[in-house]
Amino acid sequence: MPFSLRHIVILAVVAIIVLTAILLRTNSSGENGPIAILDISGDELLARGEYLAIAGNCASCHTTSTGEFMAGGLAFETPFGKLYSTNITPDAETGIGNWSDREFLNAMRHGVRPDNEHLYPAFPYTAYTRISNEDIAAIYAYLQSVPPVNQVPPENELSFPFNIRSLMAIWKALYFEPGVFEPDEEQSDEWNRGAYLVEGLAHCSACHTPRNFFGAERKELHMSGGEYLDRVRTGAHRPWSTPNLTSTERGLGLWTQREVEDYLQSARNDFLESFGPMNEVIMNSTRFLSDSDVTAMAHYLKSLPAVDEPIAEEPDSQLMGRGRTIYNLHCGACHLPTGEGDPEMAPRLNAGSLVVQSANPASMINAILYGPETPGHPLPPRWLEPMDEFQYQLDNEEIAAVATYIRNSWNNAAGIVTAAQVARQRWR
Repeated sequence: MPFSLRHIVILAVVAIIVLTAILLRTNSSGENGPIAILDISGDELLARGEYLAIAGNCASCHTTSTGEFMAGGLAFETPFGKLYSTNITPDAETGIGNWSDREFLNAMRHGVRPDNEHLYPAFPYTAYTRISNEDIAAIYAYLQSVPPVNQVPPENELSFPFNIRSLMAIWKALYFEPGVFEPDEEQSDEWNRGAYLVEGLAHCSACHTPRNFFGAERKELHMSGGEYLDRVRTGAHRPWSTPNLTSTERGLGLWTQREVEDYLQSARNDFLESFGPMNEVIMNSTRFLSDSDVTAMAHYLKSLPAVDEPIAEEPDSQLMGRGRTIYNLHCGACHLPTGEGDPEMAPRLNAGSLVVQSANPASMINAILYGPETPGHPLPPRWLEPMDEFQYQLDNEEIAAVATYIRNSWNNAAGIVTAAQVARQRWR
């Protein structure tokens, strides 16, 4: 088939982009020289590295549910296609066994592989860049100590032109600022420790910050709630929304610092129990952190300046009435007609649930459609009975109505949910 003018223009644009990327790549190779060596014993170094790897939640992304520890292969669905996590065991052929400590540092801080190819930011080097040399050295030492696994993850399945790694040089030039965390001398040691963990190792903004068309975090909306694709109970991938972690009346301003700490340490507080993707963050990471580190994280999070949600549209009385009827029939027995919840039956819905108050109702809809998938073992059950899934009991209009009713009752003011939003989340 002969090329059309449109094809020629597209190819010319791609050629220019690739040439630009090649030129930019000359500045992307990272740092040289020996990495900082910690003056501690081998056992202490490995213990520190393990703790930091837990704080970074490495296992959740680099270990599949049926695979070997840190051997990679976990699929990440993105708007640009499917990515698979890498093998970070010390296997010499398929893992990082032949990587030097400096090459590992350059991957963490600059998003560059030993062959100078760019890493995709699904690996959150945009946050890990803030980690100190000493901590990166400890993580490297720990990873070199785990059992090696010879396993090659599946090939990425990215659409064109996102499958051209060299184009990441342009993305980095536009959106990536490498550099170690610098303490704020006007803040307390606790605040700075919390900032180091939240903004670096724990990479909270990777999920809790909205992204632009090119997948970069929108700095002006930092920590105000994002959206990403992850698994629902059926095994399908659907959009999930993350709550606003800034100090708004619909965000983390609803919780005290103690309630934030309880949630990070136990997956529970007076308002709710964790469900969905957050389970892995808590169960594989934050619950193992020291009390002082969890307190520091909560302290820092509670200090984030408010990024207000958009003004929500108020539902009319007809929609609220229909939602109230569905709520009383299917939800009120456990959550109570007042939305107060019950310590044994169901969480509160009245002004304390960040999921209910979120501007984006995706996670709330997932909970209604598929039932909230709570952490489970080793935590004892919090509720006497798990919540029903309503994907087969209620249609899109009914779920939209009851969600709208909950989001606009009992001092909640989160706006309308549409049938189209429910259809987007529904298993098909």
